[in-house]
Amino acid sequence: MKIVDARVIISSPGRTFVTLKIITSDGGVTGVGDATLNGRELAVAAYLSEHVIPTLIGRDPARIEDTWQYLYKGAYWRRGPVTMTAIAAVDTALWDIKGKVAGLPVYQLLGGRSREGVTVYGHASAETTEEVLTEVARYVDRGYKAVRVQTGVPGMASTYGVSPDERYEPADAAIPTENVWSTPRYLTNVPTVFARVRDEFGPDLRLLHDVHHRLTPIEAARLGKSLEPYALTWIEDPVPAELQEGFRLIRQHTTTPIAVGEVFNSIWDCETLIREQLVDYIRATVVHAGGITHLRRIFDLAALHHVRSGSHGATDLSPVCMAAALHLDIAIPNFGLQEYMGFPPEADDVFPHSWHYADGYLHPGEDPGLGVDINEQEAARYPYKPASLPINRLTDGTLHDW
Repeated sequence: MKIVDARVIISSPGRTFVTLKIITSDGGVTGVGDATLNGRELAVAAYLSEHVIPTLIGRDPARIEDTWQYLYKGAYWRRGPVTMTAIAAVDTALWDIKGKVAGLPVYQLLGGRSREGVTVYGHASAETTEEVLTEVARYVDRGYKAVRVQTGVPGMASTYGVSPDERYEPADAAIPTENVWSTPRYLTNVPTVFARVRDEFGPDLRLLHDVHHRLTPIEAARLGKSLEPYALTWIEDPVPAELQEGFRLIRQHTTTPIAVGEVFNSIWDCETLIREQLVDYIRATVVHAGGITHLRRIFDLAALHHVRSGSHGATDLSPVCMAAALHLDIAIPNFGLQEYMGFPPEADDVFPHSWHYADGYLHPGEDPGLGVDINEQEAARYPYKPASLPINRLTDGTLHDW
């Protein structure tokens, strides 16, 4: 069997997704991989079309590891989100093909089930505490066992993570919009929100909160300390992760668990954090961390150091990536949680899939391969629509981490 063709499909059914489809010489067996990089979608599409696809034609699709190394080492300019997202698309599509040829779902090729279902968390967001209590209750009624809680900050016109739609999509304009931020107001407000949520829903519901890289280490330590009475499962991305020594300072001051990694794209981004046990959950994901092959390496390293998975699963991951994530989630021994925001109906039409939600869990399905495909006729109904992530400024106008 050889790869005889591959193409990049860009479609915007609710938001923009980039999909790689690989076609083989064996009866038209195909595989799909997600290549979406939020706000930089066309960069990955061009990387694949101009630099990767020509090298794939004639290769044996069964040689997944060799192809991964070929694309990683052969580029010379290693890592980076564009390169690793392109590699992830190829890798995921090849796993899809391998599963179809074997007649097995991909998780069986990864060692089989380690659990019956994948525990997911949803996003409860609202401007006020009273409104967010209603949103949390809505998730509890649907069987969710874990909920991320985000509210508006009093005095701020907008706040990260707050949206009238549960499928919060911050990439909202072709040219980035600007938000305004106040750390003191935020740090004062958050503990009061979680006091109400925990009082309302009791000790069993798993609660999470996304800081979104906005604090300094000592500010993050203060936040973690203030949230200890409410037993959060994690605070996510408390500080920008470029200076990883900052996590040591946070660890010295709070026992609130830490999750990080949605912007990581290789094992080298997480190695120190994992080996020194400075975090509790790694949130790297299939599409941005080099595919199933490389993300499995990250999770295997994490398993040796009491760190669990908590993969990113926002709206900038297509149903193809969600399928790949679920096959990995259900197989690894150190699974923690999987983010799941759902998809609009038009995205489900473009990407028919066998994975499904039931009572707080996602299930990957039993179809051979990933159990997901792209309907190219439906995809063509949703032409590319550019959208950029916002930027963030402090109240005095200083550019701040968004």
